[in-house]
Amino acid sequence: MADTITAEDPLTGEEIELPADVEVGEIVDSPATGAELEVVSVDPLVLEEAPELEEDWGE
Repeated sequence: MADTITAEDPLTGEEIELPADVEVGEIVDSPATGAELEVVSVDPLVLEEAPELEEDWGE
C-alpha cells in the first residue's frame, strides 16, 4: 500500500488523498470537480486552483 497524505480541495473544501511524494508545482486533478489543482506547498500541504495556461505563440 502506497503512502498517502490528505489536503483540502480549495474548490470544494473536501479532503482529498494524494501520494506522499507530491512535489511543489505538481498538478493534480480534483476528484470532485475534475479541475486541475497545483501543489503550492508541501509542509503544510496546500493546493490552489491551477492557473490556465496561456497560448505561447513564440513571442
